[in-house]
Amino acid sequence: MKSDAVKTGDQQAPHRSLFNALGFTKEEMERPLVGIVSSYNEIVPGHMNIDKIVAAVKQGVAMAGGTPVVFPAIAVCDGIAMGHIGMKYSLVTRDLIADSTESMALAHQFDALVMVPNCDKNVPGLLMAAARVNVPTVFVSGGPMLAGRVKGHKTSLSSMFEAVGSYAAGKITREDLDEFENKTCPTCGSCSGMYTANSMNCLTEVLGMGLRGNGTIPAVYSERLRLAKHAGMQVMEMYRRNIRPRDIMTKEAILNALTVDMALGCSTNSMLHLPAIAHEIGWDFDIAFANEISAKTPNLCHLAPAGPTYMEDLNEAGGVYAVMNELDKKGLLHTECMTVTGKTVGENIKNCINRDPEVIRPIDNPYSETGGLAVLKGNLAPDGSVVKRSAVVPEMMAHEGPARVFDCEEDAIAAIKGGKIVPGDVVVIRYEGPKGGPGMREMLNPTSAIVGMGLGSSVALITDGRFSGASRGAAIGHVSPEAAVGGPIALVEEGDIISVDIPNLKLELKVSDEEMQARREKWQPREPRVTTGYLARYASMVTSGNRGAILEIPRK
Repeated sequence: MKSDAVKTGDQQAPHRSLFNALGFTKEEMERPLVGIVSSYNEIVPGHMNIDKIVAAVKQGVAMAGGTPVVFPAIAVCDGIAMGHIGMKYSLVTRDLIADSTESMALAHQFDALVMVPNCDKNVPGLLMAAARVNVPTVFVSGGPMLAGRVKGHKTSLSSMFEAVGSYAAGKITREDLDEFENKTCPTCGSCSGMYTANSMNCLTEVLGMGLRGNGTIPAVYSERLRLAKHAGMQVMEMYRRNIRPRDIMTKEAILNALTVDMALGCSTNSMLHLPAIAHEIGWDFDIAFANEISAKTPNLCHLAPAGPTYMEDLNEAGGVYAVMNELDKKGLLHTECMTVTGKTVGENIKNCINRDPEVIRPIDNPYSETGGLAVLKGNLAPDGSVVKRSAVVPEMMAHEGPARVFDCEEDAIAAIKGGKIVPGDVVVIRYEGPKGGPGMREMLNPTSAIVGMGLGSSVALITDGRFSGASRGAAIGHVSPEAAVGGPIALVEEGDIISVDIPNLKLELKVSDEEMQARREKWQPREPRVTTGYLARYASMVTSGNRGAILEIPRK
């Protein structure tokens, strides 16, 4: 056992004395030590129930012959952090979570791990840590929130943000806004649409690191407690068989995740997190590769915010495995990949039927023949940019208009809500990338304001920041290189014509090469917005969005 390094032999007598101080028995110390990484806290709705999930995991581990030991991981609520300095601290926690979990797991020599995450950066951070530590590991999330109901219609957090824009535009009353506020988020759990948290929990199933239902069983269902007990039991089976994360999270498994991402219409943030996970297994993931996958992968789901269905509906329709089974009918998956079940992907998804063709379109009747995400390139984004194609209305798939340029999110929101943005405009928000923000803030407030003001079918938004999974419309993020390092987005001027051509994967600034060169020669780097603390250290090490905003030691 790996944990023998801290509990076996005469040299480890001092270590055992500390286990004694913890109340451990001799019998417990003779069993494998299983670390349970608990993301429980009292500020994130998706995490407030995780204490119950962790208790169920502990039971499962103990029943199967292991000794469960709980330690914490942090998590930020992106919704609460949205629209102020707090959002600078969202993406950056992914690396804090990975680093701290790696530290705890290796410092205490755990034999196996069960990760219990739920929200946006918490899930990929723990997947990154699992790849680094590489001991038998199973994931079980806290589960999604049930949809709200307002005036007879299902709602989710994106509905709430858009209601604010509608109220600002005088389209709904204060009483209507209050009703949204009180009914949109009715239970604990990760927000009920196909936002980043649910995207990554579903993709954890696809990667093979979570049991069936990990991404879709609602947080309030007792079925999730049973899933948690089975996760605890299954990690002991993985320990006995020595099945490790790097046996599961292979290049082929990540390609499977990207394929299902396209079918589900996941958050654009998956195009930050999949490259970061790939980096941990030693694969340099180029986001432009997503277009090759998208070209052959049909989009089968229109979950909120792209459509009127929610995570609870996907669960009832058969969940992630039913989507994978549809894709396998066209041979789009690597079915030989190993999973935490001890079986292959092909064995797991066999006979997992689609119970609702309105929620999961059959493979021969997709929403579109191409996937939900697209990577656009051009002279405005030489290294790429990302758009959730499945959440763009048809009339905005190709758009050309004048740039309205803002150097921070707050200025853009003020202009949108102040009625200064008109149909046809292209809103450009820059210096919000990983370095420039720093922290690559999500732009849910401006995208929601655009939709709420009735401009969703006539205005595009382009940024070197990123978007919430709750964003919809012609919202193009991750523009790389970012403005802070002198990327072309830093050279855009008010009134420049920008062309967005999603079908042809193009993002172009209609300015001559000569003029661009003249602007480039005049451009000067901006003083960093943050010069102390973790954000300053992060900014000094982080790469652009096209590489997953991974951290690298600066080369001299």
